Amino acid sequence: MLLGIDHIVIAVRDLEAALRSYEQLGFTVVPGGRHPVGTHNVLISFADGSYIEIIAFYRDNPDHRWWKPLQIEEGLVDFCMQTDDLAGDTGKLRGAGVAIDDPVPWSRARPDGYQLKWVLSLAREGHRGVAPFLIQDETPRSERVPQRFDHKNGAAGIGTVTVAADDLPAVTGWYESVLGYNGEPVKRADLKAEGVRFRIGAHIFEFVKPVTEKSPLTDWMKARGPSPFSATLRTTSGKPGPLDKTLTHGAALSFE
Repeated sequence: MLLGIDHIVIAVRDLEAALRSYEQLGFTVVPGGRHPVGTHNVLISFADGSYIEIIAFYRDNPDHRWWKPLQIEEGLVDFCMQTDDLAGDTGKLRGAGVAIDDPVPWSRARPDGYQLKWVLSLAREGHRGVAPFLIQDETPRSERVPQRFDHKNGAAGIGTVTVAADDLPAVTGWYESVLGYNGEPVKRADLKAEGVRFRIGAHIFEFVKPVTEKSPLTDWMKARGPSPFSATLRTTSGKPGPLDKTLTHGAALSFE
């Protein structure tokens, strides 16, 4: 079954610049290492078990799933869910209508030389970023996810991920089929949008569609297609509100 968010993904052009920016925002940022597909990352881990992956390319790879959105703009591009049954949930998503590939092995070399290994099921283009990609660790997850949860800004976890969607009936059907329960209708007056909400583990997902051309989601989807639009972060600081998008490198993040 799906257990909740493993991580959300923010694509940036300059990884070192992003690391400095997020540290300026009060996050503890840990170098993640390099993937053989031409990407490298830094990670921000939270006490709820989720994390933010900030990723960039150290060499061109136009075939990579996050290359094209990064050419448009930096920011949120995808999200990954934890599962206790990778093959089973992959099959459930496919059976519900999601275009998702069979599990494939992936890896990353940490800066200390430790070789991390896991298996991913990736939603294909068109469904990427609205359907999740799924992960199952081969090396211990505690090695993949830095065990550093001390953030000066009090960040403690991911709250709500808001996803811009165009075909709400299909998306609702995907998640209700896999999760086994109905979503809750949601209206977002601030976004001039409405849709459906699901709680998955400790996290909330909102899949919303603009109800007017004046919605900020309208231009977002024209440029980037259906995809993650924003995320809230739980904090112990008691200081809710949006984070500076120049420092988040285009990601719409806010403290709740």
